[in-house]
Amino acid sequence: MKEPHIPSINLSRLLREGGSTDARDEILEYIALQEERIPLEGPAKWKVSVTRLEGEGGQEFWLSGEIAGNAMLECRRCLTPTPTPVRAHFQYLLRYEAGLQQLEVIEEGEEEILLFGHPDLDLVPLLSEAFALELPYTTLCKEDCKGLCPVCGANLNEVDCGHHPKPQTKLGAELSRLLGDLD
Repeated sequence: MKEPHIPSINLSRLLREGGSTDARDEILEYIALQEERIPLEGPAKWKVSVTRLEGEGGQEFWLSGEIAGNAMLECRRCLTPTPTPVRAHFQYLLRYEAGLQQLEVIEEGEEEILLFGHPDLDLVPLLSEAFALELPYTTLCKEDCKGLCPVCGANLNEVDCGHHPKPQTKLGAELSRLLGDLD
């Protein structure tokens, strides 16, 4: 089985000489977010730009980027996998700390700084977080989705199973009347 490609950017030249660098690529199958995988319809394309900042001994960098793709999310009514466009922009202040094994976040005043310790900066956590933060709270396959039959579970967008909603109880009818009075 082929090893998955890990999105990263090499900052060796920036650590030595300064300047800026760019990288772009795509994530093919899913966005990994801790223990969860968000499946994709087609590739999610990403690009980042990193610039070394003056001061702090040349160890601080500004990273900005974007990721865009279609997440496959379940329709909240009928559970059909639904392609959902997601576009996220992100920015981070980075600081190089030689020997640091994994990314760490620290706060200095009101600034949040991402510490890294290897010139090959793993972008997976940054891309995944940005993508996940832009996911919609709910997804519908279409605005007029009929959902699932509460009796047999059939997808009412695809079949008419013949089941009909139960008549309202007296309490339900009274509640409907009261809510109608509010309009």
